[in-house]
Amino acid sequence: MACTLQYAGVHLRTPLFVVLGHEGCGAVQAALAAKFRGARERSRIEVLLGSILPGLDGIDAALPPEALLHAAVEANVRWTMRQIRETPEGQAREAEGVMRLVGAVAEISTGRVGFLE
Repeated sequence: MACTLQYAGVHLRTPLFVVLGHEGCGAVQAALAAKFRGARERSRIEVLLGSILPGLDGIDAALPPEALLHAAVEANVRWTMRQIRETPEGQAREAEGVMRLVGAVAEISTGRVGFLE
């Protein structure tokens, strides 16, 4: 993913990137299970979870399950945005003032997309 984004930003001069999470995300659910219940997954899934888990720091395990998942999905979107911004390419494009990076969460059941601030 990172190489594709770098290519789009640097070579194609893509002006807008949207990091779009979605309600009920299975990968985020698996990351929550690993973080709070010690669940283990197969090796390929473990690699994916390794990219999600750092973004879940600060998530309150005491939240009701639906609220916990919602908070974790938003946290994952914000974490992904941070990862993009920290690349040299992301920093350069933002410094130029020509790239916009936004986060959003899609409600699968309604098709509605809510943008994060």
